[in-house]
Amino acid sequence: MTPSAIDTARNLPIWSGPVEPVPLAGGITNVNFVVRDGARRVVVRVGADIPVHQVMRFNELAASQAAHAAGVSPAVLYHAPGVLVIDCIEGRTLTAEDIRAPAMLDRVVRLVAQAHRELPRHLRGPTLAFWVFHVIRDYAARLVAEASPHAGLMPDLLRAAEGLETAVGPIDMAFCHNDLLAANFIDDGARLWLIDWDYAGWGSPLFDLGGLAANNGLSTEAETRMLELYHDRPCDDALRRRLAAMKCAAALRETLWSMISEMHSELDFDFAAYTASNLAGFRAALSDFTQS
Repeated sequence: MTPSAIDTARNLPIWSGPVEPVPLAGGITNVNFVVRDGARRVVVRVGADIPVHQVMRFNELAASQAAHAAGVSPAVLYHAPGVLVIDCIEGRTLTAEDIRAPAMLDRVVRLVAQAHRELPRHLRGPTLAFWVFHVIRDYAARLVAEASPHAGLMPDLLRAAEGLETAVGPIDMAFCHNDLLAANFIDDGARLWLIDWDYAGWGSPLFDLGGLAANNGLSTEAETRMLELYHDRPCDDALRRRLAAMKCAAALRETLWSMISEMHSELDFDFAAYTASNLAGFRAALSDFTQS
């Protein structure tokens, strides 16, 4: 945490009196605080644009506002360059184990489908695209140009990505979240909320579904249930294979994201260990895909 981040949160012009921001664990593209202002509790997200990760805060703001209007995310209460203040949802952050439970998975998939369907009705102004294979190529080029210790892996990883992109084939387009970690879902006891729209953009719903499956260790049976619920039709082998390709792409993108973060992030996080874990996960997923 940098002193400037907590000072920024403390000195916003919206407070009714003195406040003391409390650090909120979990953010690795920004610094988050919970602030009590009188009877109200809010979350303050402090973070500048991160061009190396294609995170642009104007896009996060547009997505966050549209997500609230669509009924899937808390309200944006205030924004300024590098600052986003949103309602604090009193609830339980989900875990991967939670999402693997059949009843919860159904709720999560319905929420994701609602987001894909409803957000475009409420988006205003310019927004970004998110095509995972472009992101992979961009990360790989930067890792080579900046002489990353991982640069020697890039030719093989890019060949794998090219094959995966071909396997995904033509896509439908939706405005997607693109970071469906369990920690981005909150259950308030009555409903679910989806938060943290840093990576949102126009792209393939299959990437969100692939990320949901990969990030939360869904079984083959659970993946089939997810696809059938989302598409409202039986799942065939072709769709399963396209999802498997996107799962691999999601794992590769997360791996390269971590490699980039090893060089660029100033946050206190063990990116080297995160890289190793994700690289192993990608290789296992790719092996399963190529042998299927």
